[in-house]
Amino acid sequence: MIKRRSVLASAAGVLLAVPFAANAQDWKAKYPEIVMAIVPAENAGGVVDRFGPFVKYLEKELGTKVTLRVANDYTAVIEGQKNRQIHIGFYGPGSYARAYAVSGGNTVAFGTTQNQDGSIGYYSVVYVKADSPYKNLDDLKGKKLGLVDVESTSGYKAPVFFMNREGKAPDKFFSVAQVTGSHENAVLAMTQGTVDGATNWWNSDTDSNLTRMINKGMLKKADGSPMKYEDFRIVWKSPLLAGSPFAYLNDMPDDLKKAIADAFYNAHKKDKAAFDKLSDGKDLAFVPVGHKDYLEFIELNKYLEELRRKKG
Repeated sequence: MIKRRSVLASAAGVLLAVPFAANAQDWKAKYPEIVMAIVPAENAGGVVDRFGPFVKYLEKELGTKVTLRVANDYTAVIEGQKNRQIHIGFYGPGSYARAYAVSGGNTVAFGTTQNQDGSIGYYSVVYVKADSPYKNLDDLKGKKLGLVDVESTSGYKAPVFFMNREGKAPDKFFSVAQVTGSHENAVLAMTQGTVDGATNWWNSDTDSNLTRMINKGMLKKADGSPMKYEDFRIVWKSPLLAGSPFAYLNDMPDDLKKAIADAFYNAHKKDKAAFDKLSDGKDLAFVPVGHKDYLEFIELNKYLEELRRKKG
């Protein structure tokens, strides 16, 4: 955790505080509004409900207006930061690596969440319905797979990358490997029978996009009764992926970047209710990360780009 330095109550301390205050006023004049955008892991209403209290907390901490934007797709957040229209973006590790590249290094990761067990990161999984005959990925050979947005790490990049390494390239192993859009759309396509399996993100049996959808009553059986977690089965899981990062524009004033980072790192203590709302109380805190923590995803993106070139 980043700790604030103690300031001595001395004349020197007072003199040092003056330029800092002036700088703070400088950035507030230049940045009367901070825009934070979120990649579409769930529908817009769910994102607003989850992030609304945290946005209010950020406004209080920063002393300036904070506007939340819910993007229609991952590319909108990537391009928004590239064009400096978005000051803080929330990504998966693969989409962050893309944002860093297209912004010429001006989009830089500064924080991610720590799971309840103390770990940092999450997994890509493939779900099937529990009443299906599919017990493992091999059983899905020749079947239909639902993927998420092409910039989604858990929903597209990771499964395509790791399945290729396993000799099960999705475009060849499955009869169809189709992009469904959001994480929620992938699950809905699977429950409705459009696809046989669906990729998604997973932290634990009680913390995943699937459990959020179940808790919101979004998934129904044919008879209209609500589906439960036991109605699904995981048939494939990736290695642990780096935690999804929040990233800010690196060319913003250092005082502003520090204020943003400090607000995130201290959120679990200063406004626990707002912090817990983000993950239904499943995370411990925001912890610092940097670009070096995502270097492997730059290589992953290069690998996927090469695959696309080979296909034509």
